[in-house]
Amino acid sequence: MAFISSGYNPDKPMENRITDIGPQKFDQFYPPVIKANKGKWLYHEILEPGILVHVSETGDEVYTIRVGGCRFMSVTHVREMCEIADKHCDGHLRFTTRNNIEFMVDSKEKVEPLKQDLASRKFNGGSQKFPIGGTGAGITNIVHTQGWIHCHTPATDASGTVKATMDVLFDQFTDMKLPAKVRVSMACCLNMCGAVHCSDIAILGYHRKPPMIDTEYIDKMCELPLAVAACPTAAIKPAKVEFEGKTLKSVSVNPERCMYCGNCYTMCPSMPLADTEGDGIVLMAGGKISNRISMPKFSKVVVAFIPNEQPRWPSLTETIKRMVDAYSNDANKYERMGDWAERIGWERFFDKCELEFTHHLIDDFRDAAYYTWRQSTQFKF
Repeated sequence: MAFISSGYNPDKPMENRITDIGPQKFDQFYPPVIKANKGKWLYHEILEPGILVHVSETGDEVYTIRVGGCRFMSVTHVREMCEIADKHCDGHLRFTTRNNIEFMVDSKEKVEPLKQDLASRKFNGGSQKFPIGGTGAGITNIVHTQGWIHCHTPATDASGTVKATMDVLFDQFTDMKLPAKVRVSMACCLNMCGAVHCSDIAILGYHRKPPMIDTEYIDKMCELPLAVAACPTAAIKPAKVEFEGKTLKSVSVNPERCMYCGNCYTMCPSMPLADTEGDGIVLMAGGKISNRISMPKFSKVVVAFIPNEQPRWPSLTETIKRMVDAYSNDANKYERMGDWAERIGWERFFDKCELEFTHHLIDDFRDAAYYTWRQSTQFKF
């Protein structure tokens, strides 16, 4: 009756249909100057850190101010961004894939008032709400996963580690004095919702112990075949155990096969993986997606384990700062971190970054596809 009363016609199901499934078409939200010049852009320049200009063949210009944002935003913060966009940009703004916010204006005269307004907005503690930067040969925002706020299998926090890291790299965000851009990414477990496999520096949360088994409740809370089937390495098998004089259905875990991914916990809440001592952070380095100068590269593990030291993670931030400073002082212009490491040799990379090399870092896995896949646009027929 609900469909009939709302005017639903079963013979013409698409008639007058309104839906909220999926996003609306993106070009509805273009600023007028971008809509009018689509496909006509000639070039763009970075005028200063965080400020870009795009020039069209028609003579129109778009000036963009990029500011750092965070992945988890309060409603009041989003409303303040909308207020700025309404005041300066006719209500238009955009987000980059790295959680930066870009405010766009159509004339140079509008840039300075917008810049001053953004710089004047601060949190109660004195830090900037909308720091301008993240362009060119510097560090842009860290893409990261959900961490302790939302995810059920993290080995470390995302927002906390990212905030602490960006605090020590903030000067590199607001400036462009590095040899080339540096992408920093963060994933809070091996399932890697972030881009840590191909970043200049990557922070990876890492479990070191197999899941625990809550024998008393596992058969009541879980479908055991699902928990067994969820394991990608076949480390879990059904088992019967004695508990308080009763024989209960349960599972057993082969620790030699377990890779600590947490898939079993996703299926079965009675197999928790989090552990205060076992959980921590791995640092990776040298990855990139760009084809410039050299082929894309996978990140390599350079620090096997750093313990969780919340709330500021001092060992993590000191190590990353050391790596960025060594790269900044020694790399050639346009050379990404992985290119620099390969030019000087990974042994010297460890020396210059003051990193300890252990047997955990030996990269001994090479699948045949690693050599045979076409991994780059850099090829010749």
